[in-house]
Order: sequence, then C-alpha cells, then structure tokens
Amino acid sequence: MTTTLDKAGIVTTVVPRPEPPDEPEEHRRLGGLRRDDLLALGGAATTGLSLAWLLFGELAPLSGPLGFAVVAYAIFLLVYAVLVWMDTSAGGGSSAGPLVRDRLLTVVLHSAAVLLFAALVLVIGFTAVRGWRALPHAGFYTQDMQAAGPLDPITVGGVQHAVAGTLIQIGIALAITIPLGITCAVYLGQVPGRFSRFVRTIVEAMTALPSIVAGLFIYASWILMLGFEKSGLAAGLAISVMMLPIVIRAADVVLRLVPGTLTEAAEALGAPRWRTVWHVVLPSARSGLATAVILGTARGIGETSPVLLTAGATAALNVDPARGPMMSLPLAVFTFIRSPQPAMITRAFGTALVLLALVLLLFTLARVVGGRGPGHLSPRQSRRADRRSQRDLSRFEAPASVLADPASAAVESASVPAAPASAPAEPTPAPAEPTPAPAEVD
Repeated sequence: MTTTLDKAGIVTTVVPRPEPPDEPEEHRRLGGLRRDDLLALGGAATTGLSLAWLLFGELAPLSGPLGFAVVAYAIFLLVYAVLVWMDTSAGGGSSAGPLVRDRLLTVVLHSAAVLLFAALVLVIGFTAVRGWRALPHAGFYTQDMQAAGPLDPITVGGVQHAVAGTLIQIGIALAITIPLGITCAVYLGQVPGRFSRFVRTIVEAMTALPSIVAGLFIYASWILMLGFEKSGLAAGLAISVMMLPIVIRAADVVLRLVPGTLTEAAEALGAPRWRTVWHVVLPSARSGLATAVILGTARGIGETSPVLLTAGATAALNVDPARGPMMSLPLAVFTFIRSPQPAMITRAFGTALVLLALVLLLFTLARVVGGRGPGHLSPRQSRRADRRSQRDLSRFEAPASVLADPASAAVESASVPAAPASAPAEPTPAPAEPTPAPAEVD
C-alpha cells in the first residue's frame, strides 16, 4: 500500500492487487465415488468376510448366519474407517475426522436402504412364489367360497366376496376418516390453546392403539349396547377408529409445514380465516394430505381382528354393509392359512397377492388425485383458469357505468346519437379568476 501527495494537496492511496497463488487451492471432495473409494469398499468387505469366516470356522466356537453377518459387517466398518483415515492422512488432509464420519454414515445409510429393499423383495417374492398358481384362474376373481370345500382344487372358489367386502369397508372408513381427520388437523393448527394441546395428546396416544381394542370398542358400543347386528358398517367403523389418529397426526404435521407468509398475505388482503384455510392452506398441502390418507389406509386395510369381531366371517358374497356378516381380504387370508390343505394355503397366498395389488391401486389413485403440488395445475384446470382470467379482463376493461347499471347504460347509449368524427371538440372554458377583495384603509 502506497500513499502519494499530488500538487493540489490531495492524498491518494494505492492498494496493490494481490498476486495469484502459484498453485490453486485443492478442495476436499465430500461427495461422489473415486477409484480409491471403490477399492477401499471392496477391500474392507473382503477383509470383513475373511475375518468373520476365520473366527466362525477356525478360531472361535461361533456359529449361526445372523452372528456371522453382524461380525462381518462390524469388521467391514472398522477396516473401512481405517482405510479412509489413511487415505486422507496420506493426501495431506488437516483433519480426517469429519471425512471418516461422513463416509461411515454414508455406508451405514446405504446399507440400511439395501437391507430394507431386500426385505421388501423377499416378502413380495415369497408371497408370489407360493400363490402364483391361483392367479391365472378367472374363477379366483369371480367366485366366492360358498360352493368350495377344503379338498376342492384351486379352480373352484375364489375371493370375490373378500374383495367386495374390503372395498366396502375401506370406503366407509375413508368416508368417515378423511373429513374428520383433516378438520381436526386444521383445528389443531389454526386454533391454538389448551384444548387443542389436549386433543393433540389424545391423538398421539391413540396412534399406538391396538387393533383389538378398537374392535372391542365398536363391538361393545355398536353391537351390544345399540343392538345392531354384525355387518360391514360395524367393521368400517372399527377400521375408521384405527385410521383416524394416523390421518390426524400426519395431516397436522403437513399443515404446519405450510409457510406462514402465505396465510399472512391472504389475511392481509382481507380474506377471512375459513377462506384462507380453504383456498390457501389446504391446496398448498394437498400432496401431503394425500400421503396422510395413504398412511391411514395402509393401517386400516390390513386389519383382521376388528373385522372378525364386528363383521364376522362368511363364505358368500354380501354387498349390503348394513346387514349380515361380511368377509375381507385379510380375514380371508387368516381363514385360508389355518387349513392344512395345500389348495387352501395356495388360496391364502393368492389372496395376499390380490391384497397387495389392491393396496397398490388405491395408493396410485391417491397419488394421482393429490400428487400435484401447489401451482401445478392439470390441463383442465389450466383451461378453466384461462377462462376466468379472460372474464376478469373483460370485466376490468368495461366502463364504470356498465358495471354500475348495465341496463340503464345500454338504454342511454342507444338513445344518445354518436358525435360525428369530424366535429372538433369544443374547448373547455377556463375558470374565472376570483376578484380580489378591496384593501382596508386605516
């Protein structure tokens, strides 16, 4: 930095430019995979398997596939952490701790994801292998078990009555759960206070409610006290008791994620609270609300004990939800699997596959209905919004007289002739200047 004084007496300070470094600074890569990372993973995995095999087969009296997998994985993590630390230290890194922890957590998370995916594939694959023989027969979907016995082949009898019962029961439960659950979630988020905190505590406690308790509650109140018979309606009520706290809890979390600036902007424009919730909060959280409904449906569609207590079991098709026992798919699986006959066991696994397909179909429909986020409109909604914009534009461009009284404005425009285009406009007379007041003479 240099300071100079010119002839006019002005002090000038000159700051020199910093010289560029000879070598560019090397940044540490925390993401991505290099060749050294792949070699470290492969070497650590090989070391873990080898040492675990040596411990279980030669050195220690250990046995069991689960213990072998746990020991091998622990050795793998330890060796991988040492390899990452050595690689970072050899590369001149100042601190290897953050990088080692990052790589270890990445490996653990990827391992958990692979384990969960493998468990899902194993469950679905085992069910498909045991029940695929029942799927090609058309009678499996169009017949009930009224005329089929335990010794009959798979071509006789089906799950038509169970599919119809499941759809009816889950439809009743959704018709009760969706409005009550979303309304309760809106209340918890929009009306703070002691009672809302009490309701939130009750909802959180009910999420762990055993299904048999819900079935016993509906059985005692609806069937024993009120005198109604076992039916699909009672099963739908029991399933709704199971689904309601799940939907409320998930919807409450989703609605609290809506930015507060949206509601503040709507209220600043003069919108009342109910209109803000209906037109701003709920559309912004539509995708999350669909997820909440999916979680509740997943909880209720697989219940067996509430249906057995409130709807009973039957081998015939019954589509009247208010009268007579009604079967469901989970209850049909439970009934079929108790039989020692191979045909009935195959029917049980085939029914489980049908239940999986039905759940996937319902989840897909829920995603299609509520999958779009705020601002993402369907083509039909876009055309409707364009038409509304055109109507608003024509209304804004209309003269004020037409907006005030369209009929009188139309009559007035028809009775008054239009002025010729060539006639010049008369000038507007200027206003007269006020006469000054006479001055007072002392």
